[in-house]
Amino acid sequence: MARKATWSLQHNSHDEVKEIIKTNDTILIPMGSTEKHGAHCPLGTDTMTAIGVVEKAAPRCNTLYTPIVPVGYSPHHMGEPLEGTGTMTLSGNTYRAVVYDIARSMIFHGFNKLIFVTHHGSNSKVIDDVLRKIRYQTGAFVGWYKTPTERTLSLLKDVIEGPPEETPGWHAGEIETSTILAYDESAVDLDKRRDDRTHAPHWMGDSFKKHDGSGFVTFQGAESMWVPMEHHEYSDHATIGNAFRGTKEKGQKYFDIAADALAALVEEVKKFDVKVPEENRDWGDRA
Repeated sequence: MARKATWSLQHNSHDEVKEIIKTNDTILIPMGSTEKHGAHCPLGTDTMTAIGVVEKAAPRCNTLYTPIVPVGYSPHHMGEPLEGTGTMTLSGNTYRAVVYDIARSMIFHGFNKLIFVTHHGSNSKVIDDVLRKIRYQTGAFVGWYKTPTERTLSLLKDVIEGPPEETPGWHAGEIETSTILAYDESAVDLDKRRDDRTHAPHWMGDSFKKHDGSGFVTFQGAESMWVPMEHHEYSDHATIGNAFRGTKEKGQKYFDIAADALAALVEEVKKFDVKVPEENRDWGDRA
């Protein structure tokens, strides 16, 4: 019996991957996270959302994707010792090493264009230098793609119902509740939903404000300072937004819109005239 056709790298054999690379040297690399997302959403919310987008985008652009890395950069979600949040995190150095090693593995085999895909915003905080290192050492194209969330919601204007003050794209709110309902409805406990907002850490006093989940705090009306805060210091229940607005139908629309956008981007990346010089493909210190 012939193997079922799929764009999942791990479900193809090595000779099938070799044939695909001959006509498409681009690959998607999804990056996830395991961290607290309210009480109603699972720890794997960002992982499920990222892979959900990639799984739908891949057949639309006929492009392979690697297995998702389910642990990300989430030190601020760990909580207090023995609190038992279940969150997992990689240090910045470890995370960059994972990104580098995956990239070099793909370049070694013949891929010239790599697109990392993340839904977890903090994964994007620590990767500029390693992406540059990959490009400077090999000549490969490497991009870091963020699925629609947080402050980048323009693609979802016809899906979101909540007003801006409800921060609909943030943590376990309208959007993420919807994506998990669509990806795996059994993973959501609707009875535990909350409608919650952020605040500046109480130890800062009344002079500082905070209106979403970024690292910025507002002082005298301006977001003028980034502070390495712990998530529990500014979000009481790990929910930022109105989870009651989440629906399975919105999640399904999200995945279609996000997949179309990613697939369209991949089609353009495929056109890039990028070829790694043969002398840069070998990875002698891979052990």
